[in-house]
Amino acid sequence: MDGRVARTGVLFVNSPDKPGADTRIQALIMSALDRDRYDVHAACPGRPDAPTASFEMLSAIPGLSIRPTDFGPSLFGQPPGRKLLLAMGAVPAAASLLGLAAYIRRKGISILHSSERPRDAIPCAALARLTGAKSVIHVHVAWGRWLRPGVQRALRRADAVIGVSQSVAGSILAAGYPPERTHAVLNAIDASPFDPALDGSPVREELGLPPGAPVVVSISRLFHWKGHTELVRAFAEVRRELPAARLVIVGEQDSGAGPERPNYLAELKQLASDLGLEKSITFTGWRKDIPRVLAAADVFALPSYQEPFGLVFLEAMAMKKPVVALDSGGTPEVVEHGRSGLLSQHRDLPALAANLLALLRDPGLRVRMGEYGRQVVLTRFTPARMARDVERIYAGLGTSC
Repeated sequence: MDGRVARTGVLFVNSPDKPGADTRIQALIMSALDRDRYDVHAACPGRPDAPTASFEMLSAIPGLSIRPTDFGPSLFGQPPGRKLLLAMGAVPAAASLLGLAAYIRRKGISILHSSERPRDAIPCAALARLTGAKSVIHVHVAWGRWLRPGVQRALRRADAVIGVSQSVAGSILAAGYPPERTHAVLNAIDASPFDPALDGSPVREELGLPPGAPVVVSISRLFHWKGHTELVRAFAEVRRELPAARLVIVGEQDSGAGPERPNYLAELKQLASDLGLEKSITFTGWRKDIPRVLAAADVFALPSYQEPFGLVFLEAMAMKKPVVALDSGGTPEVVEHGRSGLLSQHRDLPALAANLLALLRDPGLRVRMGEYGRQVVLTRFTPARMARDVERIYAGLGTSC
């Protein structure tokens, strides 16, 4: 015997071809798990000769073993006839998942970790039953009856359920899930791309923003729960006090998140026109240079209602930008009112406008909040802290590590 302790095998189940926020969080956990204690694996679509975007991202993680897996076609948002056609492709996926079960046994993997996506959570639960591994489901949204029945069953069977905030974990508890299996682990970001010293003037010039204009930036998918309507209305009040102020809205329409309002971007543009703000609000669409866009801002604003967490708040804070948001959902667990930003209540437009004005008028306050926010990101919202929190949950599952 050489005295070494056997490592616990962990497999992350990741079905999306294109990484979203949940995949990026999983990737940060995979990267930061203690390699002296854990052998880390991922099941992911794609293969070396035909990589998906997710496969490419995960392949860059040192010490990660990837098992290419066919999860079958996504049926989300498809019409019934199309769903039936796509379901015919499930046979190869079933064979691939059976192969994954054999891989789990062969590698001695004892923990399976997935998101609440149906193609993650449902296979995770099934594989746990087939192999005897423990299942951990990481939930990135508040619990609701809109969750598919298969996902709800997977959550009921999970050995641990992790909410990305106390708010999300509380919604899971309120739905009747046992407290001993329900946990909260706050998200984190890799702060290295977010350099507060970046020069914002090139983006200002590109977008036609006057050099000295007070600029509010908002970044998110565009659907009505993100609060863009309220932000535009509050900005109209800001403009009455500060006529030079500008608002930049970054993001593309997410009709899947808000199918009841499929033309939300058009709604926002019409509202801006109705309020006489066409020349004061810039809609950029999707952009990949988020640190550069944030560098051009004086204030970041996203009055999102019942936001589960809000990674973009951390990104703004990492760029030393004060945040204006709502005291709702998981937001106050990220943004401290009066320290890294200012929070108001849902639908309180005067308070939202007042918070924007308070920061736009006071450069010193912006600096103090920005400095504090970045320090919080660098000390509290790190991948290492997130991974240690997850490791404590793994340790409570009674595995061999």
